[in-house]
Amino acid sequence: MNHKLLLGTSNPGKIKEFKQILQDIPYELTTLKEASCNIEVIETGKTFLENATLKATQYAHATKLPCISDDSGIEIDALNGRPGIYSARYGGPDLSDSERVELILEEMKNISIEKRQARFKAAIVIAWPNGKILNSEGTMEGIINFSPTGENGFGYDPIFLLPEFGKTSAEINPDEKNKLSHRAKAIRNIIPLL
Repeated sequence: MNHKLLLGTSNPGKIKEFKQILQDIPYELTTLKEASCNIEVIETGKTFLENATLKATQYAHATKLPCISDDSGIEIDALNGRPGIYSARYGGPDLSDSERVELILEEMKNISIEKRQARFKAAIVIAWPNGKILNSEGTMEGIINFSPTGENGFGYDPIFLLPEFGKTSAEINPDEKNKLSHRAKAIRNIIPLL
């Protein structure tokens, strides 16, 4: 039995989070780079779960290793759920994370604090080369801050305010975030199934 688990992402922030959250499972974690897997999976799904499934199954097939993948993003009520599944590509493929944050802030500049509800959503899928699939989803509720704050995290973390902490998810320490985050919740739900 192969005890390697492939992390089906090339995003350094997600790799770091996966490694922290999965540190106690009885699998050796390996990355796409370490597995010499350079295929590009086109995310054609209409939901986070569909996209996570596409990635996990294609990487598992290509590497012959079980693969854990996620698709995640932020849904903002005042923007009718945007950017949603397009979170990583919102505003175009050439924008940086900080430019995407600025785009969101610009789109929301006239929206009051009472109407800035948002949530991070994550779908986690583990796929095996034999076709077996497990999945789980997680959500973290918050509001969109008026400006970016904090150095931890990545993506939209600097503007995602957690009201119960009075901090953005980029201001809380990684250990706290790994207890609360949408990805952590989804992974914790799936770990017992491994």
